[in-house]
Amino acid sequence: MKRRTLRKLAAGVMAAAMLATMVPAALAAETTGGEKTITILGTSDMHGNIWGFSYEDNTETTNNGMARLYTYIQQVRAENPNTILIDAGDDIQGTIMTDDLYNKTPEEPHPVMTAMNYMGYDAMTLGNHEFNWGIPTMQTILSQAEFPVLAANVTGADGELVTGAGWTIVERDGVKVAIIGVVTPDVPIWDGGKDGIDDAVYEAANVAVGNAIDEIGDQADVIVVSAHMGMYAEFDEEGGSDSAQKILDDNPEIDVLQVAHNHVTVNEKQGETVIGGVRNGGREIARFDLTLDADNNVVDSTVTIVDMEGVEPSQEIREIPLVAEAHQKTIDYIAGGTDESGEPLPPLGSTTAKFQPENEIRGIPAGRVMDTAVMDLINQIQLENSGADVSAAALFKDTSDLPEGDINYGNIFDIYKFDNTLYRVKVTGAELKAYMEWSAECYNQWQEGDINISFDPEYPDYLYDMFAGVDYEIDLSKPKGERIQNVMFQGEPLQDDQELTLAVNNYRYSSALKSQGLIAGTKEWESSNSIRDMIVAYFAEHSPVAPTVDDNWKIVGVDLSEDDPRRAELVGYINAGLLDTPYAESYNLSDYDALVAQAKANAETLTVTVDGAAKDVATATDANGETYYRLRDLAFALKGTDAAFNVEWNGSVVVTTGADYAAEALALPEAAQSSEALSLTLTVDGASISQPAVLIDGNYYLASGSLAALGVDSTLVEGVLAIATK
Repeated sequence: MKRRTLRKLAAGVMAAAMLATMVPAALAAETTGGEKTITILGTSDMHGNIWGFSYEDNTETTNNGMARLYTYIQQVRAENPNTILIDAGDDIQGTIMTDDLYNKTPEEPHPVMTAMNYMGYDAMTLGNHEFNWGIPTMQTILSQAEFPVLAANVTGADGELVTGAGWTIVERDGVKVAIIGVVTPDVPIWDGGKDGIDDAVYEAANVAVGNAIDEIGDQADVIVVSAHMGMYAEFDEEGGSDSAQKILDDNPEIDVLQVAHNHVTVNEKQGETVIGGVRNGGREIARFDLTLDADNNVVDSTVTIVDMEGVEPSQEIREIPLVAEAHQKTIDYIAGGTDESGEPLPPLGSTTAKFQPENEIRGIPAGRVMDTAVMDLINQIQLENSGADVSAAALFKDTSDLPEGDINYGNIFDIYKFDNTLYRVKVTGAELKAYMEWSAECYNQWQEGDINISFDPEYPDYLYDMFAGVDYEIDLSKPKGERIQNVMFQGEPLQDDQELTLAVNNYRYSSALKSQGLIAGTKEWESSNSIRDMIVAYFAEHSPVAPTVDDNWKIVGVDLSEDDPRRAELVGYINAGLLDTPYAESYNLSDYDALVAQAKANAETLTVTVDGAAKDVATATDANGETYYRLRDLAFALKGTDAAFNVEWNGSVVVTTGADYAAEALALPEAAQSSEALSLTLTVDGASISQPAVLIDGNYYLASGSLAALGVDSTLVEGVLAIATK
């Protein structure tokens, strides 16, 4: 066939960019001159997050979940009936609901597939995590889909495509849209040895897409590729078999390229091809709008990435019987469940104190800049179970922690969310140092005047391992590859030719140590149970467990100017939400004046921040000019956080701490409010207290100093009330 490049028309330039908001400007399906608009919505990496809920924290989220995506999807469908919904994989894995309950019984109805069917997907592409339980389990679960599941580059032992389809054609308003799905061919690196994985053939994605385009021929007007991979090669840098960029380079006739896998926002256009990718957990959705002429040629195209922050979750999705049942079943499972008589089962164990220190700077995780009890616990358990000399593990989530008191399964999942097994591998001293250097690449190099340690945004959290069994330093004044210093093993400098055994999870062994050539040896032992199971067993045997830190590693080569009052001022602005978190690039004292000016400008537009995020809270003043904050607005702003409280009226104001606000948000006043101060007697958790307040339009406003009585931690910075929920 002659490739479609020859018959594509040059894309026109848009007169005005579409706003990336929750409610984009409506697009008419039919425009003048016979033109029409096709909208393609792309999700990916939803990782089992149907509800918009963090099971390990037992809290509602505010910015993700399939229920929120569906709210937006329905809005777009109402705007443009010519809408197509596709997904790029990694959907049936990732939560306690999926991994610990439903994926272990694949023959039963699956809540994720049930929700996706209800949402009306037109096609789905396999992700690598669909393979986590082997190909037969994957096929059983995905057989419940009422839409085609695509994988044009994976064939099973029988020579047939593992999902039965590599591409499909969807028609809208006479426009035929071909959707080709490909998954990263690196699946065996992570899941080799599982049922059916090693018997399958994984073709280079660029080749498979080219073959699919040839098969489609002139059957389609639009070519869409849904690729579960990042733009650039993950392992095959020379051949590009796992690179979406290579797909496009070899097949420039593609109109829309959806990328996934890396959990990062992608929004770009190369030539006539629009390219989009979204963050994980249902946090974002990619919107592709294609304008076609009367002959169904694409004459214009745009891509917008829409954030789900603040979007109301669809109750239709949450009320699907299986989804509601699965949600409650998971919550009950985390809590420990009940015995045959209905009595609650005892907790898995207990701790004497929380394990993670507080972050000094909002958004800069303490667990990645110092040794902590969480990582020492995981590495200790790996050492004990493997008998290895050295252990390596990652803090998979920046906020992972163990609370003081009883421990349930959600707490275990919070510190170790993946279902990994443990390997013991022989390594040399030189190989271990190379592995440690690879891990230390996650940091940015410190520069004179930097007030914080920051991280290379190209390195996801889960790629940073911390080590036990050796003492070492990380010198961040050095460039990548030269940072690991003074490595000591059993009190002596580690020699390059010294032989050791290393405890490491199966994923890291395959995806880094072997695939990147960091070690030559092979595993000599593999655990029969998961690392998460080992943690559960440890708590059963050793509770109560006390947090301990051996401080076997530290960061050196930096001077964060901790005694400089300018640094303290900037840190205060960051923690109050008046400056963005300097996660990907450090703030430097050379920019002090500009940063202060930026913080003061932000203060003019904010009244309240919660964990650094701006919140809509009405304020009022008394005769002395003191500021008061509407109580119900504060309660709404703190929903789903550790500082949540409910407000009710029962002849007087009744506050219940630890409970989410049950009413709807109030409309904000159009103008500034003021009133005489009074003393308000309110009931907090059954106890009566009196606090200064003002009363306006039937609603009470409290002074900032009153929030401590409600269990709310707050500070005033540049006139902005900054609330911390943990």
